[in-house]
Amino acid sequence: MAQVTPMRTAAETQLLDLFPAVKARLPGAAEPRQQAYDAFAKAGLPHRRVEAWKYTDLRASLREAAPLADAPSAAVLGEVRTKAAPFAGLGPALAIVDGMFEPSLSDLHGMPAGVQAVGLAGALGTGHALAAQVGQAAQADDAVLALNAALMTDGVILRVAAGTQLERPLVVRFVRTGSQARAAFTRVLLVVEEGASLTLAETHEGPAGVGHQDNTVVEVITGDKATVQHVRLNADGGGAVDLSTLGVKLGADCAFTSFALVTAPALTRHQIFVTFAGENSRVSLNGGALLKGRQHADTTLVVNHAVPHCESRELYKHVLDGEATGVFQGKIIVEPHAQKTDGQMMSQAVLLGDNATMNNKPELEIFADDVVCAHGATCGQLDDDLLFYLRARGLPKPDAEALMLQAFVGEALEKVEDESIRDVLEGVVEAWLRARL
Repeated sequence: MAQVTPMRTAAETQLLDLFPAVKARLPGAAEPRQQAYDAFAKAGLPHRRVEAWKYTDLRASLREAAPLADAPSAAVLGEVRTKAAPFAGLGPALAIVDGMFEPSLSDLHGMPAGVQAVGLAGALGTGHALAAQVGQAAQADDAVLALNAALMTDGVILRVAAGTQLERPLVVRFVRTGSQARAAFTRVLLVVEEGASLTLAETHEGPAGVGHQDNTVVEVITGDKATVQHVRLNADGGGAVDLSTLGVKLGADCAFTSFALVTAPALTRHQIFVTFAGENSRVSLNGGALLKGRQHADTTLVVNHAVPHCESRELYKHVLDGEATGVFQGKIIVEPHAQKTDGQMMSQAVLLGDNATMNNKPELEIFADDVVCAHGATCGQLDDDLLFYLRARGLPKPDAEALMLQAFVGEALEKVEDESIRDVLEGVVEAWLRARL
């Protein structure tokens, strides 16, 4: 039988050539990386015939794969040090610049008691005790995730000791620099032990108009009775391609809340995989996307209720202007023995122009009979009657629209419990609306 050789795009060929060229200097065990590389080589870049990527054809969108970013120079680090950061001053911060963890820009000595932070590359290279848990929360048959597992260069491992209660957020900055497009593959592992509580805030920052390519994975693994609030602000430059994965594995009696705000990249895909590994836990996944021009933002999530007596809530808001495209794909899976599951999912979008597009695909896969699950999706324009009401009271049309849009996104923003972070995010939303005026 003749062997069939799959056709490769230029970007796929470049990515497949990249791993053999750099694997000798990548940290950690070689075998898991090789297995991940083989999985990517078999699948290639995702395309519309892959159901989970139906509305984000990465093979067609990614014409060229950017070369791997070099370690930042001292001059570059100096520029980053003076640059204003979105969550500056809210809590101790860790910096990952162009794919490399930078201790000189991180508050390693300012970490609260009970928190341990180490660079991922060093941990993989020395066989750190927590390094074995890398890849345990983000597990999926996904080519982008496999590519990160093969090529991840650096990142951070965070451990929060049992019973630790953090009053201020831990901030992780992903910073891109330079005027030439480069690729970065990074990973963060957060291990939260029994009874601990914290807020993790991540920001993605980059120069405007530069087509940087990022593939980032954040993993959260909790012990029992842990509480984690997660916030993600994606404010990369307008030309960036940002692929990110959030993997969460929860113990029993836990609470996990996440909010993601997208405003800037040309193309972003944020995928979330949550597994309930212990009973009586709660998850709340929320987000907002403010898009204009020809921006494309995809949120795809899978929540696996693998044990009984757990609750999940999802609420996502999209505001689409110009020719922007929004995607929401949400799947709740209820395993056969996961009785007393409560899952609710909602996606809502406002289209500000005739050329904007919203793709909604909510799904339920229920294999148990004693559950309460529902999903919904709405898509439309601003309410004409309410707009007329505001204009009749003296507000110009752009201001009236901005007020309505701020209230629309604000419903999801209210899920952010930390007031200092919520204030920053509200400022980002207001700035986007002002720019639209």
